[in-house]
Amino acid sequence: MRTSQFHATLRRQWAADLTTEQLYAFLRLRSEVFVIEQSSIYRDLDGRDLEPGARHFWLEVDGTSEPVAYLRLLEEPDGTFRIGRVVTGRVARGRGYSRRLVEAALSEVGTVDCVLDAQTYIVDFYGSFGFVPEGEEFIEDGIPHLRMRRSR
Repeated sequence: MRTSQFHATLRRQWAADLTTEQLYAFLRLRSEVFVIEQSSIYRDLDGRDLEPGARHFWLEVDGTSEPVAYLRLLEEPDGTFRIGRVVTGRVARGRGYSRRLVEAALSEVGTVDCVLDAQTYIVDFYGSFGFVPEGEEFIEDGIPHLRMRRSR
């Protein structure tokens, strides 16, 4: 699929409103990028996708039901939000889709603190949204990460 000729539509849904087909499509996209492309064997199914406060954001092209980019927004027990599983499929990269998703999630977060664990090579991307590193670099599933926080 060549996405450069298509309009990407932003979607957002609470976990309780997801269809099994939607959840399957998200998990497939995440697996294609995180497990296959990045050669990282990790437990993607962490039990948080269906939490009552979980929100799923994705972009689909030309009204298809297939996500080309995705992120998950969670509410943490301490009241902060957590952005995670930010992913853009190979054919859709370079079009600003991850930026659109993060902007949408942060719009929903508002002035509440938000955290994420960024792969180190994209720290500057998250920094452009006001996230700052918190603590030392750590290895998660064989990939260097930094915890980052955005406070308002």
